[in-house]
Amino acid sequence: MSDAPIIAQKSPLPVEVEEGKSYFWCSCGKSSKQPFCDGSHKGSEFAPIKYTAEASKKVLFCGCKHSAKQPLCDGAHKGL
Repeated sequence: MSDAPIIAQKSPLPVEVEEGKSYFWCSCGKSSKQPFCDGSHKGSEFAPIKYTAEASKKVLFCGCKHSAKQPLCDGAHKGL
């Protein structure tokens, strides 16, 4: 049986990203550094998802961990 991610919050997490920089999004929902990984997934089937910014701008990272466009928000939280 697969683990279900913990819903960190039912809204996106806006973050100003820098062009060319890589970010590691938390897929398990347990990280205390949302939306980014702090290693809390260790021992589970979850792993962080790498996101490399194509431009310096604000992006909306998924907070509910159910987005089909992980690591970015696709509005899935509205159905939870």
